[in-house]
Amino acid sequence: MAACVALPVFSARAADTPNFIIFNIDDLGYRDIGPYGSDNKTPNLDRLAAEGRKLTSHYAAPVCTPSRTSLMTGSYPKRALPVPHVLFPGGEVGLHPDEITVAEVLKEQGYATGCIGKWHMGDQPPFLPTSQGFDYYFGIPYSNDMGPASDGSKSNPDVPLPTPEEVAERLKKRPTNWDEVGIRGLGQPPLPLVENTKVVDRLKVEGQFSVTRRYTEHAIQFLNEHKDGPFFLYLPHTAVHFPLYPSDGFRGKSPNGLIGDWAEEVDWSVGQVMDTVRELGLDENTLVIFTSDNGGALNHGSNNDPLRGSKAQTWEGGIRVCTITWWPGKIPAGTSTDAMTSMMDVLPTFAKLAGAEAPQDRKIDGVDIWPVLTGDPETPPREEFFYYKGFNLEAVRSGDWKLHLALADGAPGEKKGKPRPQLFNLKEDIGETTDVAADHPDVVKRLQALAQSMESDLGTKEIGPGCRELGRVSDAKPFIDYDGKVREDAVGQTAVFP
Repeated sequence: MAACVALPVFSARAADTPNFIIFNIDDLGYRDIGPYGSDNKTPNLDRLAAEGRKLTSHYAAPVCTPSRTSLMTGSYPKRALPVPHVLFPGGEVGLHPDEITVAEVLKEQGYATGCIGKWHMGDQPPFLPTSQGFDYYFGIPYSNDMGPASDGSKSNPDVPLPTPEEVAERLKKRPTNWDEVGIRGLGQPPLPLVENTKVVDRLKVEGQFSVTRRYTEHAIQFLNEHKDGPFFLYLPHTAVHFPLYPSDGFRGKSPNGLIGDWAEEVDWSVGQVMDTVRELGLDENTLVIFTSDNGGALNHGSNNDPLRGSKAQTWEGGIRVCTITWWPGKIPAGTSTDAMTSMMDVLPTFAKLAGAEAPQDRKIDGVDIWPVLTGDPETPPREEFFYYKGFNLEAVRSGDWKLHLALADGAPGEKKGKPRPQLFNLKEDIGETTDVAADHPDVVKRLQALAQSMESDLGTKEIGPGCRELGRVSDAKPFIDYDGKVREDAVGQTAVFP
């Protein structure tokens, strides 16, 4: 395994400057882990929750790229990376180099910064982690389904791989689309595993099986190399995104199929990293956050109960994510809070704890949630949240009230009809089953006005004046072309990955 980049040691570290670790799991459902009610065996996460604090109203975004953008920049995703959905291989747009990430904020304070796992905010050189504040990167630049069907990227391991002839026939019916956000469809190029900016492997079936273990090994190595701190380790796992590739030791072990198996392997990975934290004596000075980038995909077996909806939706099940925070002696053990928090809050919270300032030259939507994490009974950090799906504002929350602005489908059992606002009280009805708009017209009117106020900022459907520019390059290329050749600026151990 290649060594991480050597970094200088900062001996003048303040005794109370914490280390930070974020586990960001891909498509993990609200109820896919034990602390949130799953019967998947997740003893390490059970322990993390028993020693830490659950955030039960933590908001991400409906899909991958926006959620990760929000975490990195402290902003609503539409503000910092306004794209209609997600990014794909070979896209000419990505997170603008002028954006200030949480890694850059911490690096200015002398932190060693490492990103190990899925990035998904652009795969061209100016958009990669090493151009966005991370000293070291190892991982897949986007989702593990963004590769060729013949390499196993479009199907679970229990499904036979298509022949090249079968793929060619499918492409005749569903041609590949390549526009500014990248290459979509069945004709995507080979899936790269990247170290810093260089391709070190082409991931086929066996590579998919081993990716969780490889991420874990690199994360442990990073901790050992930077144990004197301060450090920021961002570990965005490829698991449990479709296709589902739990390794041999976990397949068939859970009660919930492949996705349960992979959730249990994620738990193993968390245990390996946390054991290292404890063995190195870092537990008293390390803040850990475990979360998911969006709700689970119900069509792939995730469980979001008691929430309604799935990944890619703005029902609570698509955007509210299971989240655990941990810092012994600082965060009260065995507790939970339903205070409204979000991915946007990571940057300002980490900045405050590291003795830094959040960026002052741009609008940051996140807030410092350290009082929430410590159980301080002060005023909740936010009373409002705007539910964006791509460019569209689909819902708004104020306190316990959530208004879906124009839904055509009603509560379960209701017929679809003309789009209309629907109101839910999340305190009384977390599953969004009963529309009470007719009973509370004053609340509907107030929340509609709140939503309309975003027209002059981010916009409710189009790009608003508060959205910042996309990063953009010309002549974008994927890491690996269709012949297995690596682009010139990403040559690894060899220039060809057959």
